This record gives sequence, structure tokens and C-alpha cells, in this order.
Amino acid sequence: MRSISARAPLALLLALPLLAGCLERGRSPIAESMGDDDQYCQGGGKVAVGSPEYVACRKDRDVQRQNAEARTDRRQRNLGEYMMNNPDRH
Repeated sequence: MRSISARAPLALLLALPLLAGCLERGRSPIAESMGDDDQYCQGGGKVAVGSPEYVACRKDRDVQRQNAEARTDRRQRNLGEYMMNNPDRH
């Protein structure tokens, strides 16, 4: 009995780095690299929040971000498929 309870903390310690990677899945590096949409679309105070120009800018930024994330996901998927289809080429 004692050996099983002693292994649990060790197993948790080994799995912790893997779980930490899952926590970062929600944050997009693309979103971080694009900067603050609100500040960008206001143009340094030239465009009022809620104006048609501001709304169009925010929509454009959303589309740009979605397209960049789709490209990144597609590249990752293609790399995974390549690695599965060519296991001897590292």
C-alpha cells in the first residue's frame, strides 16, 4: 500500500510540465504579436470608439487574426502528417 501512495506524488510531478502546456493553449501567440486592437483601431485618439471606421477596423483585425491562426494550425497539421508519413526522416 505504501509504495502506491508514494508513487502518486512522483507521477504528478512528472505530469506537471505536460499539464502546464495545456494551460497555455488558450493564449494565441498571434494575438499577442498583433498588439492591442483597441489602441490600433483608435489610431492614437483619431477615431472614436463605436464609429463605423472603428467597427470596420476591429472586424478587419479579427479576420486577420483568424486567418493567421488558421495558417498556423494548417502548418502544424501538415507537419504532423509529414512526420507520420515519413517516420524515418527526422
